[in-house]
Amino acid sequence: MGGPEVSTGDWRGRRVTVAGLGVSGVPAARVLAGLGAEVTVVNDGDDERSRAQAEELTALGVTVRLGDGDTLPDGTQLVVTAPGWRPDKPLFAAAAKAGAEVWGDVELAWRLRGPDAAPWLAVTGTNGKTTTVRMLAAILAAAGLRTAAVGNIGVSLLDAVTGDETYDVLAVELSSYQLHWAPSLRAHSAAVLNLAPDHLDWHGSMEAYAADKGRVYEGNQVACVYNTADKATEDLVRAADVEEGCRAIGFTLSTPGPSELGVVDGLLVDRAFVDDRREKAQELAEVTDVTPAVPHNIANALAAAALARAYGVEPSAVRDGLRAFRPDPHRMEHVAEVGGVTYIDDSKATNTHATEASLASYDPIVWIAGGLAKGATFGELVAGAAARLRGVVLIGADRALIGEALARHAPQVPVVDLDRTDTGAMSAAVHEATRLAQPGDTVLMAPACASMDMFANYNKRGEAFAEAVRSLSAEHA
Repeated sequence: MGGPEVSTGDWRGRRVTVAGLGVSGVPAARVLAGLGAEVTVVNDGDDERSRAQAEELTALGVTVRLGDGDTLPDGTQLVVTAPGWRPDKPLFAAAAKAGAEVWGDVELAWRLRGPDAAPWLAVTGTNGKTTTVRMLAAILAAAGLRTAAVGNIGVSLLDAVTGDETYDVLAVELSSYQLHWAPSLRAHSAAVLNLAPDHLDWHGSMEAYAADKGRVYEGNQVACVYNTADKATEDLVRAADVEEGCRAIGFTLSTPGPSELGVVDGLLVDRAFVDDRREKAQELAEVTDVTPAVPHNIANALAAAALARAYGVEPSAVRDGLRAFRPDPHRMEHVAEVGGVTYIDDSKATNTHATEASLASYDPIVWIAGGLAKGATFGELVAGAAARLRGVVLIGADRALIGEALARHAPQVPVVDLDRTDTGAMSAAVHEATRLAQPGDTVLMAPACASMDMFANYNKRGEAFAEAVRSLSAEHA
């Protein structure tokens, strides 16, 4: 079947500036040029990759200006920005002065949907978005629906909306950056998984960050899904302007109340989408159907189930989808067991909120932590985990910040401060952690920091950890 029809009448001759190349800018420029717009791309960088992308777009009739992302081209009527570009860039002040709107790629995709477009089930939150969206897509697929996991997960929403594939429903991951630039987005149903300080340098304050996350609830038609353990998410639901009849649906790791999903006797159950919400609970799946079956991941599964149930998916599809789902690498990934010690790669835990959930999942722990702190503080994290810690190995540029928190809140815990940034540093960290560990312990690499001080990204950091563990396993074979 063909893809959704896209209206071209409003775009011919329209002067559009695309701010930034990369995973969002290139598809945006390509689609807009195809619709007949006069497209100019401005980009801060002028490196080899940018020049290759510019050459591709120039062949399509797009003008590309490299090395100058702050100057607004003359006559610009609309700016379509990459989600990571900060709102305080001079380009956007110039756009406001010129009377030009600013959209993100998500907003553009929303505006380009055809009349029979697939509804969006949207997920945001500080942590757990990708896992929840992929769980949701697995559940929807188990129900026999044509679907895809799209958005911030790496698949362009523009490609999903304007491509040849036809979908029944989309599982959409949205970051706070994307939501900031998507004022007219109106989802079928949406979830905010949790809220913790993150990207405050971009948003300016926690209040602004939360407000951008809360945009995902605006105009929801069927369900606003929130975390009962995180009152801030419920507050965002209360503040949202939704369609008449849209319901607030909570998820909890405890016994659910009416209009909630939760856990009872090792079962995931639904008391929201049942005929009699006062009494009946519908069994959806067993806790052991969730991989890994740790608390925060069970919460992810409940949020995904809530969105799927809001769309009308049967309980059996929730079970089948969760059983079929396997998490992406470097998300609490079991690497190996060596000498009775379990090694877990949670390199994706790049902030304190994610690491708190990871540390709460194991006991006792030898913790490998550190990297770029991004302004984070670690006192509360360390105090909450102190009783679980057998030892700690610190790596990375800002390891001293975690070391100071350990000295204050867990002075009894042995700490190895590894002052290395070379390619063998992770192997050394794993060997130090192994020295501290005892049979039955978990060596957990959950850094609570970004990776770019030592690695290209969290994936490379996780791969280095896994390689070091595999080498250790070979030594013990």
